[in-house]
Amino acid sequence: MIKLDLEGVEISSYLPRRVYIFDTTLRDGEQTPGVSFTVEEKLLIARQLDRLGVDIIEAGFPITSRGEEEAVRRIAREGLEARICALARPVREDIDKALGCDIDYLHIFIATSDLHLRHKLMMTREEVREHLIEGVEYAKEHGVTVEFSPEDATRTELGFLKEICKTAVEAGADKVDIPDTVGVMTPRRFYRFVREIKEAVDVPISVHCHDDFGLATANSLAAIEAGAEQFTSASTA
Repeated sequence: MIKLDLEGVEISSYLPRRVYIFDTTLRDGEQTPGVSFTVEEKLLIARQLDRLGVDIIEAGFPITSRGEEEAVRRIAREGLEARICALARPVREDIDKALGCDIDYLHIFIATSDLHLRHKLMMTREEVREHLIEGVEYAKEHGVTVEFSPEDATRTELGFLKEICKTAVEAGADKVDIPDTVGVMTPRRFYRFVREIKEAVDVPISVHCHDDFGLATANSLAAIEAGAEQFTSASTA
C-alpha cells in the first residue's frame, strides 16, 4: 500500500537516503531534574555513545561553567569516531569559549517565538536577525560546521520562522534544526511543519523533539518521513 501525504505525494519520495543521529544526552539530557554528570561520567557516556554509532555528540554548553568547558574539551580530545559538537548563543564570547574546546561543530541557537522574544530576550525580530547573522558569520570565519536552531520554533509564526532559517543559511549555516522546545507538536502537524521548512531552505534539516506529551519518537519519525535528515536522541535512564 502506497502511503501519501496530505497533498497526495508519495511519502517515500521525501525519505532521506541517510538519517543522522545527533545525541544530546550530555547537554539537554542533563537538564532533567535530579540529573547531573561529573566530567568523568560525561567522558564515559561519550565513549559509550560512540560505541553505539551515534553520528554527532553534543558534549555541552561551554560558556555555562568551567566544569562544562572541561568536559567538552576532554571529549573533543578523545579521538572518537562521532563528531563532537558544542552549544552556543550567537554571541562571540560563547563562540570563542566553544572554539577553545577544540570542537569543529557548533550548534548556535536563539529564540524566535514572539513569546520568547517579549519575555525572555526582550528583543525585536530584527534584533534577533542581526545577532544571528553576526554569530553565524563569526563562527564560519573559524572554519567550523554550524547547525542553527531557532529555539521554540514550533510556536514561532511560520512566515518569520522561514525568514530566520533562510537568514541563517545565507549567513553560512550548514544545517537547520527545528526544535519542538516545549513539546506541542503532534505527528501529522509536525510532518507538514517540516515540509514547509524543507521547501524554504536548501540545507539538511534536523529535528529536536521534546517528550512532554509522549510524542517525541512519533514526531521524529514523522519528520523523517517529511524529509528531515537528522534527529536528536537523549537519555537519562
